[in-house]
Amino acid sequence: MKIDGKPYRSIWAEADGRTVGIIDQTRLPHSFVTRQLKSLDDAATAIADMWVRGAPLIGATAAYGMAIAMRQDASDESLMKAYAVLHATRPTAINLKWALDETVRLLQPLPSEQRADAAWALAATLCDADVAVNHAIGSHGLELIKAIAARKEPGEAVNILTHCNAGWLATVDWGTATSPIYQAHDLGIEVHVWVDETRPRNQGASLTSWELGRHGVDHTLIVDNAGGHLMQHGKVDMCIVGTDRTTASGDVCNKIGTYLKALAARDNGVPFYVALPSSTVDWTINDGVREIPIEERDGREVSWMAGKDANGVETKVLICPETTPVANFAFDVTPSRLVTGLITERGVCSASQAGLAKLFPEMAKGQNKVRAV
Repeated sequence: MKIDGKPYRSIWAEADGRTVGIIDQTRLPHSFVTRQLKSLDDAATAIADMWVRGAPLIGATAAYGMAIAMRQDASDESLMKAYAVLHATRPTAINLKWALDETVRLLQPLPSEQRADAAWALAATLCDADVAVNHAIGSHGLELIKAIAARKEPGEAVNILTHCNAGWLATVDWGTATSPIYQAHDLGIEVHVWVDETRPRNQGASLTSWELGRHGVDHTLIVDNAGGHLMQHGKVDMCIVGTDRTTASGDVCNKIGTYLKALAARDNGVPFYVALPSSTVDWTINDGVREIPIEERDGREVSWMAGKDANGVETKVLICPETTPVANFAFDVTPSRLVTGLITERGVCSASQAGLAKLFPEMAKGQNKVRAV
């Protein structure tokens, strides 16, 4: 995607072959800042402190984190230390473990002198594959938007509600939930996006609004609890969200508040789709509510809000009494029965074990390799 006319990915290898560049997403939308990751600790901090976020981008960053670690020390001890350090950063998004497992699987049989180059090449391959996969997701999701647009009056927009940020900032490029939207927009199809602010970190307000605006997509920011109202009044044609982990049976774990949107969509007959790369499917579990670990983050993400004051100064403000106890659950699980369909790189399927297995038979059998479109 482009920022002020310049093409960007959310993560890239620098020319020195030892450093990785990222966009610091904690500074958006008010400041565009890039950072360089030069060590294992840098990569771990980038994931844990959410300079990068979104399941696919977390996986890509983890892969590059392993590669950076191998540049500095390619021993068996260093390999397993890097795995442990990066694996501990975020517990919910399965792409993290998937990318780390792919890296270890490749590197363990190799002599130490070959590991750094191999890890670097693998990270680049995973990033390129992510771009191709997300574009394919968009192509399949585009057909759903086209079908709705065909029922509209000329010039009438397809209204899409999304939650959190499953845009290109959450992936290497294109995004998952936004990829169909960008492709529809680029074809001249009238689309309008209702953007949930997505408390507590406001990633809809700060990230989705920012990237849609930069690409010229019509959108409106709404408070999280407005979605049901809009659906009741016929102002939402479809919902598309992303996911950080999806079970083999089609349960979807995504940013907190997704479950409530799915309930509202079901009550109002609004199609509720989840866009995901197959690497986000955890083929080892079936019951998302009971088996997916839900990350609980620092309560200060809820009690403090970041923004820009009337003088244009970036600041943080406390929005509750200082002594108020705060719980900060980062994700919830939407049961498969509430999901109209899963938009994957190989097509749209039902949110079910049979639906996923039909599209990805090799993965359903436990052969979760690097994805092929």
